[in-house]
Order: sequence, then structure tokens, then C-alpha cells
Amino acid sequence: MDLSHIRNFSIIAHIDHGKSTLADRLLELTGTIESRKFAGGQSQLLDTMDLEQEKGVTIKASAVRMTWTAADGETYELNLIDTPGHVDFGYEVSRALAACEGAVLVVDATQGIEAQTLANLYLALEHDLEIVPVINKIDLASADVERVVREVAELIGVPESDVIAVSAKEGTNVEAVLQAVVDHVPPPPPPVSGEGADAPLQALIFDSHYDSYKGVIVYVRVYQGSLTKETPLLMMATGAKTEPIEVGAFRPDMQPVDRLSAGEVGYIATGLKTVREARVGDTVTESRRPVSEPLAGYQPAKPMVFASLYPSDADDYEDLRDALAKLQLNDAALTYEPETSQALQFGFRCGFLGLFHMMIAQERLEREYGQDLIITAPSVAYQVLLNSGEEIEIHRPADLVDPSLIDEVREPWMSVQVISPNDYLGPLMEIFRRKRGNFLLTETLDPRRVLLTFEVPLAEMVIDLHDRIKSATRGYASMDYTFLEYRVDDLVKVDVLVNQEAVDALAIIVHREQAREKGSSLIRKMKDAIPRQLFEVPIQAAIGGKILARVNVQALRKDVTAKCYGGDVSRKRKLLEKQKAGKKRMKQLGNVLIPQEAFLAMLRIDED
Repeated sequence: MDLSHIRNFSIIAHIDHGKSTLADRLLELTGTIESRKFAGGQSQLLDTMDLEQEKGVTIKASAVRMTWTAADGETYELNLIDTPGHVDFGYEVSRALAACEGAVLVVDATQGIEAQTLANLYLALEHDLEIVPVINKIDLASADVERVVREVAELIGVPESDVIAVSAKEGTNVEAVLQAVVDHVPPPPPPVSGEGADAPLQALIFDSHYDSYKGVIVYVRVYQGSLTKETPLLMMATGAKTEPIEVGAFRPDMQPVDRLSAGEVGYIATGLKTVREARVGDTVTESRRPVSEPLAGYQPAKPMVFASLYPSDADDYEDLRDALAKLQLNDAALTYEPETSQALQFGFRCGFLGLFHMMIAQERLEREYGQDLIITAPSVAYQVLLNSGEEIEIHRPADLVDPSLIDEVREPWMSVQVISPNDYLGPLMEIFRRKRGNFLLTETLDPRRVLLTFEVPLAEMVIDLHDRIKSATRGYASMDYTFLEYRVDDLVKVDVLVNQEAVDALAIIVHREQAREKGSSLIRKMKDAIPRQLFEVPIQAAIGGKILARVNVQALRKDVTAKCYGGDVSRKRKLLEKQKAGKKRMKQLGNVLIPQEAFLAMLRIDED
């Protein structure tokens, strides 16, 4: 199709503002999906994963090609790339926006602008995208359309008449969104070199997934040239060469086409078997006539949260490795590397963008790949400067070297923005004070809401900060965060000793002032999680050789005197002494089984 009749756009929004429902209405209005498929309450058709349907959250970006006849009578090809709304999946959003020329910004008419609304808008503006503002959920009784339209118009700097008010659920005024996309989103730019199909092939990989029969399937935006399934391809970053098994478009299922041309969005079934050969952000070109320069691509995703995954059965280690490799094809932000633990044997240290990303990856491994996992508590990456001048990065507390060898320890700090009603300023300030946060500034958004900016260590917010903010503000506040910098602080490693042996998977890194409090809280939680043995089990929190706190899991005691019906008391005393000696020997040789609940107890050490 002629470039002037192609529009590539994305839909961006804060979580639960109706973005996926609006995408459903666009698919229905353009005839891409028949209306009968929405019968019976089925919705969010672009959210194909079970987890997406269950949680009502878009997790993975998806693409679809629509054909629509505009008011001028011309037929246009509209390529929609749906994006996640949760802050942990901002990397997916940035990749989707790089393949577009415009973005539809969806704002809930009942809630107005929220933290992730601002984050996604700024991301779109960084990519120089044309913004089409849309107010959704105008059918609700609590909708304040005039106020929200005014907020959005002031934020973007457009007349209020340009803000489109719709009800995606009812289908009200949705056609105006398609017309606005055609009118305001620019068509793809012409090729930089060559003309039309004669230009050398240049396509950007913005996503991928793995198929057992077709290998790695890459989602591409073609910037110049064209390709068919006979075109020999070269991945410029990895040097991998392949001949595609199939090329096609998303309608929304994958449908083969004869050719993908400049400006279009589609997929290539490469036949490649590993993610190392077809990376997200790489440039695809023709191996016989490659372009001279690759496209800009993306900054690699930087994991911020780390946790260890171990198979519950050591024999399943190879299966877990294969599952992680396949999951990484569908989730480019996931990183993993092998590691060993004295307590849990062989497993993998995995990096995630956030706690929600970690939870989704865990559930996908268990559901889609049948893995039975033991998961350690999440931690963050620390930078350690040694006395020798060497600088290392550690991803788990057990790797922190002897304090005598350390010059300084740096931890990651985040800039956190919270949009909240005025009534909850006090509770929010208290939450961030307890999290070692620094308050920076307050901005008034309207008479009812403010934007608060804090600095807080990532280690303090990674577990439960979002939940605490939602609880303190009755769900009215929203949060967004970005990485700020690494800062030096007085950090120490607190070891947990179970039956006099340090369990590396239970170690934590905390601020020295909080070491005794958090160490005591952790071992009290573990006392409830570790089952009683036939001998007493001491649980201790320690810094180096200094014990901070101790609790004991009391021994199970068999009533060895039950068979004594009277007689001299020395008989009973002799049996009890024999039992005591046996328990002493058992304690010297006994191993303590540590259940998964003990590792989850580390997530609740701030609840006291």
C-alpha cells in the first residue's frame, strides 16, 4: 500500500484506564474481528495470555493490522501496537513506540491523569510521536468529563475540542478516534536510501516470541525496502543469516502475506532457535544487499530486581534452564545466569524489571512450562568498591565480600512520583520516612490532587511500597518511578543461621541502623514457617560473628514415660535422660528442612 495511506500508532494509558477495551472496539469497528466474537462477554482479544485475562492487565505488547475507510472515502492501513500499562513493563512500551509515528493517549474520565499517564506521555514525546488524546469511560455516573478534558488539554497543549470523549465499553464516539488517527498521525517517512521496493531492506525488530515449529518469530516494522519468504536475511547485530519460513501480518492472528513493504508492521518466522541470534532492537536486512548502517534500536533493558529460582526437585534443573530460555524469547527484559546455593543446590539468578514482572515470570514458568519452583526473596543490585580499587556488582546478599575488604557499598536510588488526593499527604509522608525516602517537592495538579516527588532506595520500595501507598490512600493514589543513581550508604549483610549453619539464600542487605530490627523480624517470621523437628532448632540473625537476635523452634517431644504405670520415679527419670542424650546426638547430626514459606517470610519483615 502507498505510504501516504499507512498509519502506525500505539495506545498508551495508565493501568485499568480501558486501553484494551478501546482496542477491542477499534477491531470491531474496522471489521478486523467479527462482532460475534465479542458475544458472551469475551473482551480484551489482544490480551491472549491467561494471566492477562485473569488480572485484567496487558503484559505483552501485541500488534494488529486494520483496514478502514475514512471520511474522505480513501482506504487506510492502520497498524495498532497495543502496550502494557503497568510501570514494570515500561520497556515493552518504549519498544512499541519506536515502531510508531503516533500514539493514542487514553485517560479515565473518572480518575483523570495518573502517574503512569505522565510517564507514558513523556516517553511518547521523547520519540517525537503525534499524540491523539482520548477520554474514556464517559458512560459512568462518576465521570467528570469537563474537568478531565481540561486537564488533558492543558497537559498536552491542545484545544479542548481536540480531546475525544468516548465510551469504549458502549462504543460511543469510537469512530472519531480512527478519524483522528488518519488526520493527525503522520504516514511513515520515505526511505532514506533508494526508492520504494528498490531500497535495501531495513526493518526493526520490536518484539519476538518462540514457536516450536517455526523457531523465533520476530515482530518487525519495515522502514525501507521489502521482503518475501524467499529473501535471504541478515541480523546485523548478531550476524545470523537465515531464509524466512514465513512472512505475514497480524489480523490479529498471524496470517501469511506475499510481501512486507516499507512502512508496514508484520512478522517473520525466522527458523532460528536461540534468542542470541535474533535480539529485540536488532536491524533485519538482506544478506546479499545489506544496508550500511543499522537502525538506532533500543537501550538494553536493565534489570532492577533479582531473585533466585530453584527447581523443587534437583533432577528438573535442565528442564528449568530450557523453560527460562524459551520464556526469554517472549520476554526480552528477563535475564538469568546459573548459580549454586549451599541450601538449595543448583538454580538460576534471574533479573526482572520489578516485583510485578517477577511475579508474572514465575506464574508463566509454572503454568506454561510446568515448573515447580522455589523462589528466594527479591533483592537489588549493589555496587561494591573494594580496598584494592576494583569495583564489582553483586546481585544477591550472599555475594557480599568480607567487610574488611570493602571501601564502600552503593545502592540504587529511585525517583518516585505519587499522584494522590490532598487528604492523604500525612500517611504518604510517614510511609516514605520509614522507607528512608527523601521528600523533594509538591506540585498542585488541581484543587483536589497533588503530585509528590520523593527519592527512595530501590531496596526499600521493591517489596511492598506500592501496596502500602494503595492501602494508605484507599486505592486513590498512583505511583511511577525511574532510576536515579547509585549512592554510598552504611550497608551491612545480615546472615540467618539455622541450627548454627548460615543459609546463604536467606541473607539480606540492610542499613546498619535497621539491621537489628529487620533481623529480629525475619527470624520471628521464620520461626513460624520452619516445622518443628525432633530436636530444638536455634535460628539466629548475625552480622559477621556478632549475633543480633535468636529464637528457638521447640523440639517435638515423644512421651517416653507413657508406658510407666507407677513404680519408682527413677524409672521415668532414666527414660527421660536417655531421650535427652539421644536428642543431643540427633542435634549434632540433624539437617533442617527449610520450606518455601520460610523464604516468603522475607517479604513480610516490615509488617511488625
